[in-house]
Parts: sequence; structure tokens; C-alpha cells
Amino acid sequence: MKINLKQIFDIVGEKKDFSYEIPADEFSDIKGYTFDSPVILRGMFHNRAGVVYLNYSAVFRLLHTCDRCLKEFSRDYDFSFDHIVVPSVSNDDNDDYVVADGESIELNEIALTDMLLSLPTKILCRDDCKGLCIVCGCDLNENQCDHLNNNEL
Repeated sequence: MKINLKQIFDIVGEKKDFSYEIPADEFSDIKGYTFDSPVILRGMFHNRAGVVYLNYSAVFRLLHTCDRCLKEFSRDYDFSFDHIVVPSVSNDDNDDYVVADGESIELNEIALTDMLLSLPTKILCRDDCKGLCIVCGCDLNENQCDHLNNNEL
């Protein structure tokens, strides 16, 4: 969703609330991630002392495959994000601010980047997942194989 921030940049004390859903199919082309629900974004832009802040939350569900036992499962996420929004920057090397292009920003792109960077790099179905036996491939969360007892690993 493209949001125009001209009025927010121009008026100290101005604020703009937002709440909307991004359909899961909008993210279908992202490799390695399957969204199982729409992404719900809620938050606001506000100008405090001439500085524009973006504060929002993203709520969504992803389908995952456990990195240890290969089971499929879904997990709900609820992340909060804060940014300073500027109309322009003097150099191209900028990781500190969100730059408004022509006094507007594409909030979906910002949210997607924030969400993906906040996800864990190792996805487990549960913290104590035992994984698969490297000899026979049985799921060690459900079965105990003889390979562990015979020190064949």
C-alpha cells in the first residue's frame, strides 16, 4: 500500500493511523516462505518535533518445514517495528532511515523486509526436536531406533 506522507512531513504533531491486510497470495513468489494467512499491519506515522516516525506491528502465520525432523507445521508471528522516515538522504548508503520516494512510501515492501529479517535462520518444530536418525531416517521424536543404542552414529 502506497501511503502519502506530505501532510505528516509538513505539520509537526500530525499523525496518521493505518490498519489493513495484505493477502497471503501477494507473497507467493517469495522463495522459501509460505504465508498461511494474510499479513495484518497496524500502526501509525507521527511527526514529533519535525521527525517522522513509523511504528507498526505485523501479525501473520507461516508454513514451515522443521530443519531437523522435516515435519511440516505452521507458526504464528507478531512483530513490532519502529523506523524514522525521511523525505531524502544525501548518500545512497542508508540503513538507518526509511526514505520516502516523492513524499510517499510503499509500506508493503518495508513490512516484507522487516518480517523476513526478523525470522529465525533455523526453523524447528519445537525447541527440543531430536531430528532424524542419520542411519535409518526414523523420526527420533516419535521412535527410538537401535542405532543410538549401538553407537552406530
